Amino acid sequence: MPGKNFVLRTTPPETAAVADAAVSDLARRLALHLQKDLADPAVDGRARALSRLHVLEQLQQAAGRLQRDAAVDAARAGAGYPQIGRACGMTRQGARRRWPGLLNHTDDAPTEHPMMTGPDRPFDVLLVEDDAADAMLIEEALSERGTRNLVQVTDGLAALEHLRAPGSVRPDLIVLDLNMPRMNGRDLLRVLKSDETLQTIPVVVLTTSSAPDDVVGAYSSHANAYVTKPVNLEEFERAVQSIDSFYLDTATHLPRA
Repeated sequence: MPGKNFVLRTTPPETAAVADAAVSDLARRLALHLQKDLADPAVDGRARALSRLHVLEQLQQAAGRLQRDAAVDAARAGAGYPQIGRACGMTRQGARRRWPGLLNHTDDAPTEHPMMTGPDRPFDVLLVEDDAADAMLIEEALSERGTRNLVQVTDGLAALEHLRAPGSVRPDLIVLDLNMPRMNGRDLLRVLKSDETLQTIPVVVLTTSSAPDDVVGAYSSHANAYVTKPVNLEEFERAVQSIDSFYLDTATHLPRA
């Protein structure tokens, strides 16, 4: 697939050296073109330096606009935030913070998921997770597959309050951690699956625990799936997206009441 196996052929220092030389030459020529008086020997050093600084600032802004255009092109060609971040020397999270909503920038479907079709409405996901870093990673992984209305709460009691609030939207999927304050995920799962109005919502346990007792306990309480959080960030992202792919794209949903 085009763009999937793209590799930078130079090392970062080599690329930086070439770029610095090219930008320096370009800045000098632009400065001379835009500020004719810079060629005048009578202009003092401070004026020269300030004018050059002004030109460099304009170049930096222009480069930022060009970089965003290139990021949009990369997303259209099927690249995700991990690949775009690496090309810019930043993390996936850094790329997403710089260009939020990049993968939803156009109506062109990312070739990364060529068979994915958009739902008639955004999917609603309730994330019950008290770890802020994991919550951010889960949100990022979900957003890369399409529009998701994500509500995050940090414990079981808050989840029940949200689900039972008048006018609250029934989620299409609940992603549940086990270890949380107040009401933990084990207790919440038992409540959800014994409540006639909530028991049909798919619940996927996503937790760091791989203890057999936790796995058996979750399935005994009728969890729809149990997934152990991978330590590797890319594996973590793939795990969340596989949950999303099956429960939101593949499985048939109950009709909305």
